[in-house]
Amino acid sequence: MRHFDHLAPGVRKDLFHSEPGEFGPHSALPTLAVALGATLYSPATRPGLAQDILRRAAGGVVSMVLCLEDSISDREVAEAEHNLVRQLTELATAPAAPPLLFIRVREPEQIGDLARRLGPALGLLSGFVLPKFTEDRGLPFLEALTEAEAAHGQRLLAMPVLESPELLHLETRAETLAGIARAVAKYRERVLALRLGVTDFCAAYGLRRAPDMTAYDVQLVASVIADVVNVLGRADGSGLTITGPVWEYFRPHERMFKPQLRRSPFAGPADALRTALIAHDLDGLLRELELDRANGLQGKTCIHPSHVAPVHALSVVSHEEFSDARDILRSARDGGGVLRSAYTNKMNEAKPHRAWAERTLLRAEVFGVAREDVGFVELLAASVGQPA
Repeated sequence: MRHFDHLAPGVRKDLFHSEPGEFGPHSALPTLAVALGATLYSPATRPGLAQDILRRAAGGVVSMVLCLEDSISDREVAEAEHNLVRQLTELATAPAAPPLLFIRVREPEQIGDLARRLGPALGLLSGFVLPKFTEDRGLPFLEALTEAEAAHGQRLLAMPVLESPELLHLETRAETLAGIARAVAKYRERVLALRLGVTDFCAAYGLRRAPDMTAYDVQLVASVIADVVNVLGRADGSGLTITGPVWEYFRPHERMFKPQLRRSPFAGPADALRTALIAHDLDGLLRELELDRANGLQGKTCIHPSHVAPVHALSVVSHEEFSDARDILRSARDGGGVLRSAYTNKMNEAKPHRAWAERTLLRAEVFGVAREDVGFVELLAASVGQPA
C-alpha cells in the first residue's frame, strides 16, 4: 500500500516531485510508524464494519483502529467482540486489500481470546492498541501480545495509549514516564508507536477544548505532551514515534471546500489551507497539526473521515523541506558546517539539523515530496476530489 494511491496516476504525477513509496504490515517499524498517518478509529459495534473498512481504504485511509474500549458502552463489549470477529472473517474473503488494522482492547485477556476466535482472519491484523498504558498496567498487555504472536506465528504490534491520570498528575508524572520507558524498552521490537489520549487528560480536570483552540492552548495538556516527547521521543535512537492527539470536531454534511475559498489572498501555504478549511470548521485542526509537527509528533488519531485528507496533505514533504534535508545530510557526510539553503531564505547547519533532516527524508519516503509549485491546498483538493 501507499499514500495517495486512491488518486489517478496522472494526478499523482502532477502533484509530486517524488511520489510516496510503498509500505506494508511487515515494513521496518520506523517506516511503518510514520506511515500510519491519520489513524481512523471506528467502534467495533458497527454492523457494516467490513464494508466501512474497504470504503475508507478506497478513499485514502491506510490505518484504522477497531475499538472495543471507550467508544462503546460496557454492556456492548460481548456483542462488539462477536461482531468484530464476524466482520473481519467477512473482510478476509474480500478481493480488495484493507488498511493496516488494529484492535483496541480493554483487558489483556482479550488479545489471546480474539486471536484464537479470529482464526485465519487474524492475518488481517497488524496489532493491538493498549489503553491507559502505564508500566504496571501495560506489561500484562505486552505479555499477552507476545504470547499471541508466538501461538499464531504472526507479527503483532502494539500501540500503547498514554492517557492515565498518573501521567497527567505532576506528583506522579516523572515516575510514570520512567516506568513507561522501561516497559516499552523491554518490548521495543513490538511497540510500533505511542498514542496520546488527550481527551482523557482533559477529563481528569473537567476540561474540553473549544473548536478554535488546540491541545497546546490547554496548558495542563501541553505540559504532558512536552514531557512525553522529552522522555520517549528523543532523536538519539532511543525514542519512539508519538502520534498527535485526536481532533474532536467535524461537520459531517458539508463539502470540504466552498468553491470561493479554494484560493487564498494570503502568502503562505499554511494560510492558504487555513482559508480553505475554515469553511469546514477545521481551522483548529490545521493549527493543531502545525503544532504537532513543531513539537515532535507524527500523524494523528482521527474520529471522523473528513480529518484524514488534511492530515495526509500536511504530511507531504514540501519541495523546500526536501531540498534542505538533502543538502544537510550531504553536508554532514562531507564533514559538516553551515550552508545557505537552496531557497536562499535560511541557514542549514549540518550537525544540529541532521536529526530533523533524517526524519524529514523518512517522511518523504512515505508521503512523497510535492512539486515546487504544489502546496497543501492542491494536495488537499486532489485528495477530496475537487479541483484546486
